[in-house]
Amino acid sequence: MMQGLAKKRIAVVGLGLSGLATVRFLQSLGIKPVLMDSRAKPAAIEQIAADKVDGIYLGKLDANRLAKMDMIVLSPGLAPSHPAIRFAVGQGVELVGDVELFARFCQKPIIAITGSNGKSTVTKLVETMLQHSGINALAAGNIGLPVLDAISQKNIDVFVLELSSFQLDTTTSLTSVASCIVNISADHLDRYSNMAAYTQSKQQVYQQTKLAVYNLDDAATKPLQAEQTLGINLAETNYGITLLDNKAWLKVAGEALLPVAKMSLFGAHNQFNALVAAALALAAGANRQGLITALQQFTPLAHRCSLVLEHKGVRWVNDSKATNIGATLAAIAGLKPSIAGNLILIAGGDGKGADMTELQPVLQREVQQLITLGKDGPAIARLKANSIEVKSLVAAVEAAAKLAKSGDMVLLSPACASLDMFTSYADRGEQFTQAVKAVLL
Repeated sequence: MMQGLAKKRIAVVGLGLSGLATVRFLQSLGIKPVLMDSRAKPAAIEQIAADKVDGIYLGKLDANRLAKMDMIVLSPGLAPSHPAIRFAVGQGVELVGDVELFARFCQKPIIAITGSNGKSTVTKLVETMLQHSGINALAAGNIGLPVLDAISQKNIDVFVLELSSFQLDTTTSLTSVASCIVNISADHLDRYSNMAAYTQSKQQVYQQTKLAVYNLDDAATKPLQAEQTLGINLAETNYGITLLDNKAWLKVAGEALLPVAKMSLFGAHNQFNALVAAALALAAGANRQGLITALQQFTPLAHRCSLVLEHKGVRWVNDSKATNIGATLAAIAGLKPSIAGNLILIAGGDGKGADMTELQPVLQREVQQLITLGKDGPAIARLKANSIEVKSLVAAVEAAAKLAKSGDMVLLSPACASLDMFTSYADRGEQFTQAVKAVLL
């Protein structure tokens, strides 16, 4: 494989985290790639030694130069439909992503996870379950550590990959011991022509997998082809929730595993995530005690239904990672049973072309007060009578503080991306946390 690459003219297009990792990986093989980025000055361009690459070209992508390559390694942030990329592919240039290179070189077992929501939690849960089972697992991919940086780490037994639809679009050689689509809901419709195209992209996670785990409550996640399949929902008899002595327990592989109350995560959506993670981890060699320990000790990921503050009987919850409609619907469904009083929802941002009317039934049935902000805040506000529209997150917190009473929950779950007002969903979540503490304490 290495010898085959060494003879190719390779362009790395897009110099973000995964692109820079790709450059390092190719250089470790003695290859000098051509580098391109559509930005005039990518943030980490100074990290690249000019003498170890075959040219750096910034700004508008050069279609003619790309067409002279044998292979393009494309960043997931750039669409394969970009005219310059399409032109090069039309000239016979091979188009791959960093995950495809990883798949071609990786010699260790892989667990692959995708979905519109919950995939990061499932990925980290699987990693933790395997580690508590004595297996050296490493989470990588869309979760933060680029796969081509991960592959260089020593003594890894299993790679647990979180994969976005963008990464899967350029991946054809993935082989996994187990894979799953956690769920599919409207997202990235500014990049995909319709939901069918987005779903087709997600289905790529099942390529060459031994076990395909899917969501029985979401028909779009059902594998179109797989060696072995396992459907899961909370009512399922093999993997689901069972009652023992009037207490809810997680049931895994036909046996009760752990009382739900002993999990460190809360909400029905996280019970489902735990079941999926358990099935994937067992397929890679985890043991039941490892699952139990992980579920009791797992630290919830930041900005995902995390409790910011409980003040005068009101819980303030940060779910800034809910960057699409499905994530917000899952958060409301998961949290609502635990709310004694009213649910006050703060939502809005950049809806990425999604049809916000999908929120309306739940907003009208489950949410007592809606506060909106951001680019698509007005569109969401129109879905519920007496909504409050504000210009800033601080104003949203102030409005919620005036309304909230003991037993209520104030939930930031935007159903939108953050980039219209913030640098990232994490920035939005941190600003929410700061605002809550500044207003209340």
